[in-house]
Amino acid sequence: MEIREVLRTLREKHGLTQEQLAERVMVTRQAVSRWETGETQPNTDTLRLLSREYGVSINTLLGSPRTLYCQCCGMPLSEDSMISTEPDGSLNEDYCKWCYSGGTFAYPTKSSLVDFLLAHMPNPEQLPEAARRQAFDAALSQLRHWQS
Repeated sequence: MEIREVLRTLREKHGLTQEQLAERVMVTRQAVSRWETGETQPNTDTLRLLSREYGVSINTLLGSPRTLYCQCCGMPLSEDSMISTEPDGSLNEDYCKWCYSGGTFAYPTKSSLVDFLLAHMPNPEQLPEAARRQAFDAALSQLRHWQS
């Protein structure tokens, strides 16, 4: 779906007129109309306001042009309901809700996440713990959160 279609669909889904939405995100009704006709697009700050207003990610507002992955555990974030939140309730597209929520990380160290994975991930090949630990560590080290 194109940005203009996403914006109109969300506005209508939330039962808002263009004027009501404009007031909520501090723009003119004409600006909302131009977004919905595809003449213009909201700027970054307005996308953040729209994201909070509708409870969806900016990625969703933009028509989901990229696949999001949690930068802590690597899980694909295929639905907005999986995306983490900041203390103010805004979505943080860098993390899943299980690794980060309300400003707090569930795993303070990479080792603590590896321990969790060892205990909860299947091991169909019956690999020894040391090999699994090394594989998890190597995979997690590719993610931004664990790079230092």
